[in-house]
Parts: sequence; structure tokens; C-alpha cells
Amino acid sequence: MSDVSKLGSLDSREIDELTDLLNDVVTNGTSVGYVLPVDLTLLRAYWEGVAREVASGDICLLAIRRDRRIVASAQLAFCGKPNGRHRAEVQKVLVHSAYRRSGMARALMAAAEEQARLHDRSLLVLDTESESAGQRLVEATGYVRAGDIPRFALGTVSGWAATTYMYKLLEDRP
Repeated sequence: MSDVSKLGSLDSREIDELTDLLNDVVTNGTSVGYVLPVDLTLLRAYWEGVAREVASGDICLLAIRRDRRIVASAQLAFCGKPNGRHRAEVQKVLVHSAYRRSGMARALMAAAEEQARLHDRSLLVLDTESESAGQRLVEATGYVRAGDIPRFALGTVSGWAATTYMYKLLEDRP
């Protein structure tokens, strides 16, 4: 989807927009590492850390804008270990609640695959909350379930959440 852009160095406005996006996603119940009540200071610090990883080339940050604001994003973290330079991890596929079910998550997943290929990566891995809309989306884009871990994280609102690890081979090669 041509709507997806690769972000370079992040400015303060973009970090604010990404913080707002993450806040919306967590507030609306998506499990992405944070729980309610949301601490905006932690969310902003997270994106400042991502900005450093983007600048170093360790992470590819993808985004979709509407009305000149970031409303969806995803990350592709490149494994730098000598035995893992063929793989990358898809992380934090986020879509603002006002734009859910609009195809943005699929577009971000396709763009992540494209970036993986451009960086000579042939294996993508990720984890998602078990039995979630995210898991259904990932399965629909061709990922294979590797396994589930119960009680992996605190739920966004309460209780425990299981996670499902998944992978996708982009091409056959060693």
C-alpha cells in the first residue's frame, strides 16, 4: 500500500504522535506491553528509545498518516547476531482505534515483508496475544503458529494474557 512510509530520524512532533497512537491502542484494550492506567511518560520514553534504534539502523519503523498525523505504525527489528542475520522480528503493529478494520494492519505487514526482503531477511517472527484479533490477522497473512505460552503477560486491563509465537518464511534458503 502506497500509504505506508518508512520513517527516518524522528522529530519531537512524530514522537508525540506515536505516543498518542500507543496511548489510544492501550486505552482501547490491545496488549502491546503496557497496562491501564497508562503512564504517558513511559510511552514517550519508549518512542524515544525506538528513535535511537531507528537512527542506528537496528529497527525499521513504518507508519501510515491521515490528515498529516501518524495513525498506524509497525516495527521490524533486525537480528544482529551472526547466526541470526537472516531474520527479523515484527513488533508493535499499532492502528488507532478510529482506523481499525481499514486494511492498515495488513498494509503494514506487507510493508514489513518488503523491508525484510530489502534487508536480505528470509524469516520473520513475532508474538501476539493468543486468540486476539491480532493473531487472526497474522494467521490470515500467512504466518504459522509456533506455540503458545500461558500467563505470558499481565492483561491490558486485568488478569493474565497468553501469547502465541508465530513465524513466516519469506523464501527457501539456508
